[in-house]
Amino acid sequence: MQNCSRNSVIKYFLFNKVMRSVNDLHIDPQWKEILKEEIHAPYFATIIETLGKAKDSGQIIYPPEEDIFNAFNYTPFDQIKAVIIGQDPYHGKGQAHGLCFSVRKGVELPPSLVNMYKELQKDLGIPPATSGELISWAKQGVLLLNAVLTVKANEAGSHQHIGWQRFTDAVIRKISLEKEGIVFLLWGKYAESKSGLIDANKHFVLKAAHPSPLSAFNGFFGCRHFSKTNEILKSIGRTPVKWQIV
Repeated sequence: MQNCSRNSVIKYFLFNKVMRSVNDLHIDPQWKEILKEEIHAPYFATIIETLGKAKDSGQIIYPPEEDIFNAFNYTPFDQIKAVIIGQDPYHGKGQAHGLCFSVRKGVELPPSLVNMYKELQKDLGIPPATSGELISWAKQGVLLLNAVLTVKANEAGSHQHIGWQRFTDAVIRKISLEKEGIVFLLWGKYAESKSGLIDANKHFVLKAAHPSPLSAFNGFFGCRHFSKTNEILKSIGRTPVKWQIV
């Protein structure tokens, strides 16, 4: 009985620790309110607990804790114009900062981002940027959402099964349900698998190959998604995106 009681106390304190962590998330208040059912669901507490245990064991997790929800912090719910869906964060040191495909200024451009810049130049004549930081896109209403929000250092896809996809699927559903006229850019089979979460009668869905060097020549190059996004936005009376990196 004493062991049962001790175990109950331990579980109680662990639960309270996790819930305090959930309440202290570095996420935009508007998004926190919109996603409160998900954030306070048991599965989300399990995600936070898993990350906490990994950190306590000395594992290095990317992006840094304060950057995990940057996609939401830079793009408030009421300002979303377009959504680009990535898979999971970069797993190298100093790369991931919470926006899919984006890296901090001064970090070498990843191959997929290099190809995105090439397509941007072919599509709109915008010279490739030297910086891979896409914050200027996010601040204009382009939600740069990875389906998985964290990764273990140097282990690509290592957090694919801790519950993040349930959370980000809920984000996509919420956008689809509560908004209209959003342009979803789905690059590659993984991103295209999310199309079932989107009401195509209310929104615009653009599909192409992934910008990775392994697939960019199979339909990403020449997709013209940047100009098409702006054409759609202008057609529904919204301000187009300034795709130049600033």
